[in-house]
Amino acid sequence: MWPGAPTPLGARYRVGPDGSAGTNFALWAGGAEGVELCLFDASGEETRLPLTELTHEIWHGFVPGVGPGRRYGYRVHGRWDPWTGARWNPAKLLLDPYARAIDGDFRLPPEVYGHVRDWPEQHVADTVRDDRDSAPYVPKGVVVHDDAGGGDEWMDDRRPKTPWADSVIYELHVRGFTMRHPGIPEELRGTYAGLAHPAAVEHLVRLGVTAVELLPVHQFAHEDHLLRRGLVNYWGYNSIGYFAPHAAYAASGTAGQQVGEFKRMVRALHAAGIEVILDVVYNHTAEAGELGPMLSLRGIDNRGYYRLQPDARRYADYTGCGNTLHVVQPQVLRLITDSLRYWVTEMGVDGFRFDLAAALARSMHDVDMLSPFLAVIAQDPVLRRVKLIAEPWDVGSGGYQVGAFPPLWTEWNDRYRDAVRDFWRGALPDVRDLGYRLSGSSDLYAWGGRRPYASINFITAHDGFTLRDLVSYERKHNEANGEGNRDGTNDNRSWNCGAEGDTDDPDINALRRRQLRNLLTTLLLSTGVPMLVAGDEMGRTQRGSNNAYCQDNEVSWLDWSLLDEPGPAGLLEFTRRLLALRHIHPVLRRRAFFSGRPQAADGLRDLAWFTADGREMTEGDWYARSATLALYLSGRDIPGRDARGAQVTDDSFLTVLHAGAGPVDFRLPGPPWAEAYELVVDTSREEQTAAPGTVHAGGEAVRVPARSVLLLRVRA
Repeated sequence: MWPGAPTPLGARYRVGPDGSAGTNFALWAGGAEGVELCLFDASGEETRLPLTELTHEIWHGFVPGVGPGRRYGYRVHGRWDPWTGARWNPAKLLLDPYARAIDGDFRLPPEVYGHVRDWPEQHVADTVRDDRDSAPYVPKGVVVHDDAGGGDEWMDDRRPKTPWADSVIYELHVRGFTMRHPGIPEELRGTYAGLAHPAAVEHLVRLGVTAVELLPVHQFAHEDHLLRRGLVNYWGYNSIGYFAPHAAYAASGTAGQQVGEFKRMVRALHAAGIEVILDVVYNHTAEAGELGPMLSLRGIDNRGYYRLQPDARRYADYTGCGNTLHVVQPQVLRLITDSLRYWVTEMGVDGFRFDLAAALARSMHDVDMLSPFLAVIAQDPVLRRVKLIAEPWDVGSGGYQVGAFPPLWTEWNDRYRDAVRDFWRGALPDVRDLGYRLSGSSDLYAWGGRRPYASINFITAHDGFTLRDLVSYERKHNEANGEGNRDGTNDNRSWNCGAEGDTDDPDINALRRRQLRNLLTTLLLSTGVPMLVAGDEMGRTQRGSNNAYCQDNEVSWLDWSLLDEPGPAGLLEFTRRLLALRHIHPVLRRRAFFSGRPQAADGLRDLAWFTADGREMTEGDWYARSATLALYLSGRDIPGRDARGAQVTDDSFLTVLHAGAGPVDFRLPGPPWAEAYELVVDTSREEQTAAPGTVHAGGEAVRVPARSVLLLRVRA
């Protein structure tokens, strides 16, 4: 053991100028009394090497001859006093928080817990130390070469750098998207290599999305209560390795090969013009509450990494997962930002969606938009340039923060989701909220320099019903999770169109298909950044489950055979056409909020709203219960200029949304709005041609079928 260096943290292989090769190991362990580096050979035999060098609470050393592929972990010595938050236990092998690859399965036998699980006095069970060795039962970190999977090919990577206003996000699960794809070789299904396969990439390109948002790919563990029921954590919101690609998604191996495979996936998506956004979980870890396993941070410095309650024995839980990372602590903030920069600079990703971001924005207790985490992100030369998406809430007091995040950030807009769902099921008391949501949510985001693209518009997400289930079920059906159907939200805002679940009734099925077209049209014509969920474009179902977090099976995997069915296949083509319209027309991708003021002497405005009788809406109309709402988007004078400085202009459009159970005669606005209109989209039609093409005169009354959307282009 040589002294080595305290930076960078983690295990870093290097070759010295004299040709000597080895790995530098550095671990922050504040308050610890000693640290042992544990190296494992191919047979699993352990060699313990004390780290004797200590610099600013970082234990470090350089081991000659140790290279890529070597498995390792740490044992950290210190006091065992849970009553003061001290939980050091050298019998437990700990993962390096900076490990770039992790090898081995997570099992949770009693030996993996720092405390004696079966202590008879349950009220103090977590305070009795368990001295059994956990090494045989826990995964190990793997030393990885810094440019693994990169090299010259990685240097040729070109990031798409799609502007926010032009972005269309597609939320997918690496495993679920590829597991049943017939065009992907069987040995690659469920893996990063499978997502990089031309068959997978082709679907994304033809669909017209600009970014994939991957459900968590940081190394994660499965919860004990799931393993005991024969289930696993499928979604992955249970992170334990913030630098390591989840090993189970690697086709090439788990002894460091997963790093190169992930990089090659990113490169393949970039080559197709598709950005990669990671759903990241920095708010909590897989170690759960005080009764959870000891896998990494808890045994390194429990008090330094986690928010504790005043009694110090128990954890402050703003996440609903048992613990909350203490982001105001410098070492925790460093861990998170080092991880983010690593995924950008070395793994090539283009942005992040932060799970329960409000928990990260808490200072000591309250959510604070001047918190250390947000301040560090705002000034970081790497992170302030990538796409940042907040899930703007947590489960703690004051945790709902939609519209409150500062510039640079976009947000999942659940108010958009709720308003659109309620409109199409006939449950909106009035149309005020819907008007804001369709036009970019200026009530939430028109402050501090924020733009309409601060709103990530979505109707469905991984958490909740699929789009097809949203129009097929009124109640959740989560019995397969083994929790008595108590899990998952009851606030689905869904409508089953007359029957619960699958039915042979042709009228109900036709209505459901129409509702799917209505929802997709509303989403993709709204101002803001749309987010689709993988499979919604072809009618994927989860059989009524709105919480399939533990269903690693056909319930969650995309069923590509749906494309052989006439209905869903037509939905895919319909979605492609809507996305092509959005791509072509900048009036649908505005970079600034509407003013609503006249643009010229003729009184034409950039945005106008109309009632079914063709008159502009008054203030009183916004408070009235209505099943019909129409908005006019003027393409004559769009704020902003193109790359050459020219004024951006476009066609003008009128969108008519009608959620009523019967048809309505809608009078088209005449001059100055338009002399005539051409029908572009009619969701009441089962078959959508390239352009319906019917022309109507301004002032003409047009029959709008029940529960449908009309998109009309103004004729010059």
